[in-house]
Amino acid sequence: MKIAIVHDWLVTYAGSERCVESFTNIWPDADVYTLVDFLSAEDRKRILKDKIPVTSFLQNWRSARKNHRKYLALFPYAIEQFDLSKYDLIISSSHAVAKGVLTSSNQLHISYCHTPIRYAWDLTHQYLKESGLSTGLKGTIAKAILHYIRIWDAGAANRVDYFIANSKYIAGRIKKTYRRDAEVIYPPVDTINFPVQTQKDNYYLAASRFVPYKRIDLIVEAFSKMPDKRLLVIGEGSEEDKIKSKASANIEFLGYQPHQKLMEYMQKAKAFVFAADEDFGIMVVEALACGTPVIAFNKGGVSETILDGKTGILFDKQEPDSIKEAVERFEKNQDTFKPVLLSEYAKQFDRKVFEEKIKSFVSEKCNDFFNK
Repeated sequence: MKIAIVHDWLVTYAGSERCVESFTNIWPDADVYTLVDFLSAEDRKRILKDKIPVTSFLQNWRSARKNHRKYLALFPYAIEQFDLSKYDLIISSSHAVAKGVLTSSNQLHISYCHTPIRYAWDLTHQYLKESGLSTGLKGTIAKAILHYIRIWDAGAANRVDYFIANSKYIAGRIKKTYRRDAEVIYPPVDTINFPVQTQKDNYYLAASRFVPYKRIDLIVEAFSKMPDKRLLVIGEGSEEDKIKSKASANIEFLGYQPHQKLMEYMQKAKAFVFAADEDFGIMVVEALACGTPVIAFNKGGVSETILDGKTGILFDKQEPDSIKEAVERFEKNQDTFKPVLLSEYAKQFDRKVFEEKIKSFVSEKCNDFFNK
């Protein structure tokens, strides 16, 4: 059986690329297709095992390396130019347009959907506002492009034979957006790289890219109201100046940290604080693997991995006071969170579990499809 793996773009090693890494672990002989590939040599070896993917015409376009997203309007056309006619099975890893590849009736297409295109669907108005595109000529053009993307995306969903969602939350969004059911298989977490630490220090930890939807600003505001509690913040990004302007003396910014240092800070934190409405939240599970409880926003995929009062504390509003109340509730109950039990709980999201479930699902659908 000839297999193709299709991914939106390969630029960095993030959550969706971890899934591609597992797909190439399972199907090492599969060919990989992607709009653009600007991976470092280290990441290419990890994700693709040094395999060279087939890229689109956008690969050689000016500024694609620095800002490939500026060509959003061309993504649907570009993904449709891949000729996949020689393959029996197509597996797409899609948070944008990968699911829109063209296939025939004798080909099976299974899409692992990280999310329907957020900036084209439920986050459209937020995206336009944050980008300064709510009004004016550029705003009108942006709105027209997103309108086109929505029409194309709704049709492209019909090209998929089976959807897999990375959480129940995303399965619900797939149902709402595409009117399609999806199997839920949580994404892979390398829990082995986050060993448990039973001795904790007296600080809280937040770690993320400093971008609007991660809501690090709310965490910083909350801890500015709790001067007796120490917060360490790891990360960098476009919101850095805004976030730092809200900080008090009990908050320390550590900038970007490599994996080893991030892991060490996670291991020793008394709790990991997370305020984003996330599709799944891999970093949350990494914290649990370290034996560190999590204080998190009660929405999205995180509400499926954090059990209130058992693996962490959930808060219901993206507001500083709601985070503050959750921290206070945590401190009253922190002795009930046992690091070894948290680490054991996290193992159900391990990469090996993911790969076993993906193999089983694909095998079952292949048997049904090719033996009908």
